[in-house]
Amino acid sequence: MSRRGTWLLGWSLALVLAVLFAALGRWQLGRMDEKQAMLDQVAATLQQRQPLSLAAAADPARARDFDWAQGGGHFLDAPAVLLDNQQRGGRPGVRVYRAFAPDGAEPLLVELGWLPLPGDRTMPQPAAIPGPQRVQGLLAPPPSAGLADGLSTATPGGDVLAVRLDAPGLPALLGLERLPARVLKLDPALPLGHARDLDVLPNTLPPQKHLGYAVQWFGLAAAVLATALVLTFRFRR
Repeated sequence: MSRRGTWLLGWSLALVLAVLFAALGRWQLGRMDEKQAMLDQVAATLQQRQPLSLAAAADPARARDFDWAQGGGHFLDAPAVLLDNQQRGGRPGVRVYRAFAPDGAEPLLVELGWLPLPGDRTMPQPAAIPGPQRVQGLLAPPPSAGLADGLSTATPGGDVLAVRLDAPGLPALLGLERLPARVLKLDPALPLGHARDLDVLPNTLPPQKHLGYAVQWFGLAAAVLATALVLTFRFRR
């Protein structure tokens, strides 16, 4: 290949890489904006705390939104759902959910909090919650499972171990036909359940991390072009 052909090939490769790195940077900025908008909506919802009925969990028009909700009802006599791969303070554990039947509305999953897992991954056996209850908290989409996929399975204690809350067959394991698109993150002030908070980005990257990765990708794009310019200058000399 001639020197000119080598030069053209090198620049073509540099441009392709620069465009690819810039596209990855833009994608990271998009994810940053999405998550920041999510956090802003949650902050506004928690500041106002204008309660809706728990029936709002099944509203398909607000499946990706956040609302404060409250109502009475009772927890069903059904297995607990243990959401796997959940960290808190750097420790592995599970998030505990139970099906709650609001008065006059279809059942939904209520997050009761986080429990640690020992080294041998022996699953905890959360106690049932009997009797009428009045609950309140943040209606939110279930935690992101990332690339995780798989069926929900029964634990030795009779509960359900899941890697995602929209897994096929999960409602049937709880004796239900379906579950609403949103779950209720129980108010930490209520004397129920386990250690919990209203964090809507558990085990995922915050907006600041996406910004940092975007800067890195844009930096790589600039470095590729700068390297190509330096090599071109030397080639001409």
